[in-house]
Amino acid sequence: MAWTKYQLFLAGLMLVTGSINTLSAKWADNFMAPGCGGSKEHSFQHPFLQAVGMFLGEFSCLAAFFLLRCRAARHPDASMDPQQPFNPLLFLPPALCDMTGTSIMYVALNMTSASSFQMLRGAVIIFTGLFSVAFLGRRLALSQWLGILATIAGLVVVGLADLLSKHDDQHKLSEVITGDLLIIMAQIIVSIQMVLEEKFVYRHNVHPLRAVGTEGLFGFVILSLLLVPMYYIPAGSFSGNPRGTLEDVLDAFCQVGRQPLIALALLGNISSIAFFNFAGISVTKELSATTRMVLDSLRTIVIWALSLVLGWEAFHPLQILGFLILLMGTALYNGLHRPLLSRLARGRPPAEEGEHERLLGGSRTPINDAS
Repeated sequence: MAWTKYQLFLAGLMLVTGSINTLSAKWADNFMAPGCGGSKEHSFQHPFLQAVGMFLGEFSCLAAFFLLRCRAARHPDASMDPQQPFNPLLFLPPALCDMTGTSIMYVALNMTSASSFQMLRGAVIIFTGLFSVAFLGRRLALSQWLGILATIAGLVVVGLADLLSKHDDQHKLSEVITGDLLIIMAQIIVSIQMVLEEKFVYRHNVHPLRAVGTEGLFGFVILSLLLVPMYYIPAGSFSGNPRGTLEDVLDAFCQVGRQPLIALALLGNISSIAFFNFAGISVTKELSATTRMVLDSLRTIVIWALSLVLGWEAFHPLQILGFLILLMGTALYNGLHRPLLSRLARGRPPAEEGEHERLLGGSRTPINDAS
């Protein structure tokens, strides 16, 4: 079936905004600017402030939800399911997981390359599969176990590529290894978030934009309040600000004032996550969850290619092998091999029953897939 212009627009919007989200965060990290009190020039390493910006972008999805609801009220034929009453605090546990996982990933992005960051996020398949068996009582198919094994192999190859790549003064080998491990650690937390959403949230008829916006609201408020104690907590080598604390918001604002392009990068990060979530949800509804997974894989290629063109990282052939193995693992886990086998065996197009709006049973993306 040929895609409509609207479906093509949604696919393009998801690909572009998803790429902008990661690239803008990395772009901000590459800027050098003096901070407050006449401090020397240093890179913009403020991961927790960037995470607050991301949650602000997610929070804006609530505005999109209420606009759609107003439209549905004026036009009864508008496609919007009636909303059941629910307790917003249901979103607090997954929001806390999202806040923790996202903050860790932004810290890791300061330490490693954008392409490795994007590829290593594929580890979420491993932990989501294991947690769904342990806590949701699911039984994984053989192809899903093979997908998990392929993903583990792909992660090893990508990690090996990082070990063998040339490292500059900004990204030393020890920092790259730490960053890669932090990304994988963050995927454990993201997997817990997905299991919590499946177990407690998805049994309620909550519109995805409302779910994203509500989790964004919790994350924005809580993490904004935590920025105050972070200003005083020493962080040692993990700190990227002159004071050596976990986060220094004043230093960040001073750097933005002295280098306005940082503000542009932050704005790109905030706005792109809002449009990316909207496009991702719409792609799942209009096309399929598998299409969303394929577009997310294409996003990795775009981020990787642009990082090479911009000179942010050096090319290593092992990354190609690692990416292909990760792609195979993701395809096996999400059942992308079944349509091909069905076509070969029966010579006719396979049914797509149950492909729309799959979460833990098929395409595994959290309700607010972030960076």
